[in-house]
Amino acid sequence: MTAAAAGILDVRTIIPRERHPLIFKTFRDLAPGDAFLLVNDHDPKPLYYQFQAELGEPFQWDYLESGPEVWKVRIGKSEPK
Repeated sequence: MTAAAAGILDVRTIIPRERHPLIFKTFRDLAPGDAFLLVNDHDPKPLYYQFQAELGEPFQWDYLESGPEVWKVRIGKSEPK
């Protein structure tokens, strides 16, 4: 089972330029109402703004851990209204 299949996407060991495309792919692959846990080595606030700017669909963004060494964010795909 891959990390994403387990609902956890730990990007700390992934080359920085490959992180956002992988995170967006993981989000696109979610079914409405599902979520994954993003684990990062810095605050992913720029990613949050990128989600706001690029996604036409609503998403949930919940910090579960906020540093100083590890950030964990639950990112979910909203159910259609």
